[in-house]
Amino acid sequence: MASATGPGLGVEIVQIVNRLQDVFSTVGTTASAIDLPQICVLGAQSSGKSSVLENIVGRDFLPRGTGIVTRRPLVLQLINRPAANKPAADSNNNPNEWGEFLHIPGQKFFDFNKIREEIVKDTEAKTGKNAGISPVPINLRVFSPNVVTLTLVDLPGLTKVPVGDQPKDIERQIRDMLVKYISKPNAIILAVTAANTDLANSDGLKLAREVDPEGLRTIGVLTKIDLMDRGTNVIDILAGRIIPLRLGYVPVVNRGQRDIDTNKAISAALEYERQFFETHDAYSSKASYCGTPYLAKRLNLILMHHIKSTLPDIKAKIEEQKKAHQAELLQLGGGPGEDNAANIVLSAITFFDHEFRNAIDGTTNDLSVNELDKGARIGFVFHELFSNAIKSIDPFDQVQDGDIRTILYNSSGSSPALFVGTAAFEVIVKQQIRRLEEPSLKCCQLIYDELTRIQTQIVGKMPTLKRFPALERQFASVIINFFRQAMTPTTKLVTDVVAMQAAYLNTTNPDFISGHKAMAIVTERMNAQRPPTPSNDPRTGRVTPAAALNAGRDLGVDPPQREENRFFGSFFQSKKVTGAAKRLSGTGIGQAPNPALAIMDQPPPTIRPQSAFTDREKLETEVIKLLITSYFNIIKRLIIDVIPKSISFSLVTYSKDNIQKELLKELYKPEVLDDLLKESDHVVRRRAEVRQMLTALSKAEE
Repeated sequence: MASATGPGLGVEIVQIVNRLQDVFSTVGTTASAIDLPQICVLGAQSSGKSSVLENIVGRDFLPRGTGIVTRRPLVLQLINRPAANKPAADSNNNPNEWGEFLHIPGQKFFDFNKIREEIVKDTEAKTGKNAGISPVPINLRVFSPNVVTLTLVDLPGLTKVPVGDQPKDIERQIRDMLVKYISKPNAIILAVTAANTDLANSDGLKLAREVDPEGLRTIGVLTKIDLMDRGTNVIDILAGRIIPLRLGYVPVVNRGQRDIDTNKAISAALEYERQFFETHDAYSSKASYCGTPYLAKRLNLILMHHIKSTLPDIKAKIEEQKKAHQAELLQLGGGPGEDNAANIVLSAITFFDHEFRNAIDGTTNDLSVNELDKGARIGFVFHELFSNAIKSIDPFDQVQDGDIRTILYNSSGSSPALFVGTAAFEVIVKQQIRRLEEPSLKCCQLIYDELTRIQTQIVGKMPTLKRFPALERQFASVIINFFRQAMTPTTKLVTDVVAMQAAYLNTTNPDFISGHKAMAIVTERMNAQRPPTPSNDPRTGRVTPAAALNAGRDLGVDPPQREENRFFGSFFQSKKVTGAAKRLSGTGIGQAPNPALAIMDQPPPTIRPQSAFTDREKLETEVIKLLITSYFNIIKRLIIDVIPKSISFSLVTYSKDNIQKELLKELYKPEVLDDLLKESDHVVRRRAEVRQMLTALSKAEE
């Protein structure tokens, strides 16, 4: 292999990214927080991907075999280091060439066979001995005077059909892992394709085009050039006439399987590659742009320019990440013993009280623009849900006209009433007023739910409570218990408000329609519906019988009563005297029958109305309904006004004014502070991770 480029500005730039990768790897993130420039090697199984990497390094060090050999990403950092010692006779133990693994700091591997064994060992440690894969990378640095300073990420080869112990969804697993790496904007894609296959069927190029459709950051490598059919070449591909790529293609010749089995030296393979391109009819004129040495230099140049263009963004992202982690560390606190326990609890209580008051009053800084929130939801319950529920109650959806008629008769007792009785009005109104208690109590429960919702939102955004699970649980428990205790007097007050309205009917309310006015309104309505009766016969000029009958009624003289117009006539159907009754009415020969006894029956166990309303019953029923409607509307307006005031006074405002006292009483106790301020394992672990990340970011910033 040709001598590598000596140290310079480009080498230093590449080494900066190498050190950044090492820094982030030590904290468990391989450039996941920062998108570092890197070359990702992509290709199908048996495309010659491993051979390309070994030729670039100049050493046999990658595992080989059937199936999936590369089961974890391998971050390969090549570092050019001038020779300091004379090479040993054994090519596997050259003192100028060695490898180092990040997971074994300080240990140098001069034997590259040992490097292969360590890759297999560490892979199995993460994935087991089956054919599973893992996204956790292996970081390997190779120091050699025969390499260019370069960083490559060797990814598992694409496969389609699971074989042996491979998982059934191995294709999806590998694809997801590859996409995660190559979809990053700063990733250069090295797509390896065997030249003796159709380029249009290249799995590596197909996947690369999905994330880089215009080929702006993809470079193609064509392997197995020497295995192509005689008379064929890749000139059209190199010229970009098949599938154009911005970074172009590089053809290479790798060792075949027989060469590997016979341990053919890579130096000999590279010499064969050079002679192949220089002597080939199609490639001899372009031999300087073919082969592994040119590929290595080309990749070094691409990576160097790519790093130069992305370094400002990388630096800005590092600063941004550093600020974010510093803020998170501030929220996580300094750890046990570094914070004053009493101050932590007192600060949490003060913060909650302030946020709770602001939430109720609508003075928070995070007002939502998309939906009603916090205190506005309480107002919605009062002025929309509760108000509409009360307004929708109809006093006559459960009381029919027949029920009112029955109550009228029952309220008269044994003597028929001369006027519409007020007892029926009171009975029905009180029944309807008691129906207002259920929606009023439901309103209490809804407001309780909203207060609990506000509490959950505030507690959820308190980082102090996330540090201390015991304090968070006790905090929420004290608040919920406080709300529950406040619910008892609130529901009692609401029940009493409704009961007071049913206990005393204030018929002197100026909005209530009077009995006389109700009678006049109903009479006018009924007269308007009754057809007019002429008083005189137009032919004779004499008074008609109907007019005479009405005149007699006006004078207080009732006409002879028919059976259906009796006082209780609407409760019964007319019955004829049966023959049996007539026979039973006589008590002896010559005794005259008693007609009253003949039609006298026993009253039935249950007496219900059975016939149509009389005019009088219709009049009285309509008057009662008008009075009930008038008074019930007054009560509904009063309930809509008073119940929200009662709940606000006894629950909402009471909670706002006293929640801080309750929290101080239950939590600000010396005997419970130690138990409350035990940090969770997650917080302790996360604090260590953040501190480690901050250290890494500070080093990266340097």
